[in-house]
Amino acid sequence: MSKIPASVLAFEKKLVPSDGLMYGTTWEKRTSISQPLKLQEKSVRGTISNRLKKSDEGKVDAKIESANLQTVDSCALTPEQDTLKLSFTLKVLSGVETPSACNHEGFNQTYTDAVSDYIETNGFIELANRYATNLANARFLWRNRVGCEDLEVNIKVLGKDSDKSWDFKSHEISTQDFNNPSSKITELGGLIAQTLSGENEFLLLEINAYAKVGKSQDVYPSEELVLDKNNSKEKKSKILYHVDEIAAMHSQKIGNAIRSIDTWYPKFEQHQKPIAIDPYGAVTNLGRAYRQPKDKTDFFSLFDKFSQSEKLDNVEDEHFVMAVLVRGGVFGEKQ
Repeated sequence: MSKIPASVLAFEKKLVPSDGLMYGTTWEKRTSISQPLKLQEKSVRGTISNRLKKSDEGKVDAKIESANLQTVDSCALTPEQDTLKLSFTLKVLSGVETPSACNHEGFNQTYTDAVSDYIETNGFIELANRYATNLANARFLWRNRVGCEDLEVNIKVLGKDSDKSWDFKSHEISTQDFNNPSSKITELGGLIAQTLSGENEFLLLEINAYAKVGKSQDVYPSEELVLDKNNSKEKKSKILYHVDEIAAMHSQKIGNAIRSIDTWYPKFEQHQKPIAIDPYGAVTNLGRAYRQPKDKTDFFSLFDKFSQSEKLDNVEDEHFVMAVLVRGGVFGEKQ
């Protein structure tokens, strides 16, 4: 089988979340009163707890005497607040059948035909319902979702011609599978599918999630990557993300949660968790790539066939390929 002829090939992402802003409130007044959460700076004295080298094992006392001094960011609710509110918007775009950059007209035609056939056959319903499920179950709260007494998500369609909104009891919606979505999820998924299929130009959603975590409890904004490896004691070892002094979560982290819909990868039966859509099924915190090129289950192996209108072995492979295209990226064949 020949490789795709396009050396320049790129797709814009079709699910575009904003950063998520974090607020503190009470469960009883969660929809009416909230206050922006600020980051707090702490200086702490920790102990040495890493594994020592063989040559240092007899010097534990000396090591412990060297205090592990750190300055870190933290974020917490106030003593009057027991609920975290996370607020963001999500824009869904159409046009997945058209690459944002492609330097081969023949490939462009076969690709467009393949996507049009997928839309006619499947209509993005399966993918859209999975995206809607991950909005409804509040997967995007990540660590903030753990240990909540109560959890609710409100989703509203923004636009002058729409008054649609949905409330979800997120604890009742599984994060492990996408079987048997509720009528509210399928209604939301239907709007997302219509947009991805090109029936609507775009869809804009406002999402507000409420997690009752407890008074004064820590909450967890995104953590910034510390690129400067200088071990100066004057520098912070943990830097949290904020937008105009309001604690926040990265749009990339929210997007990763929304596209955690891949249950079609080879090791799903053992892993039993959906992973984020990625060309190689990469899960960085596990150091694993679940879609290996040698097994022909990676995106590029499947896309080379799909984009030239060759039939894939099953519809799950087609769903995966289309989900990567919705994710976006640069996929040209190097010359």
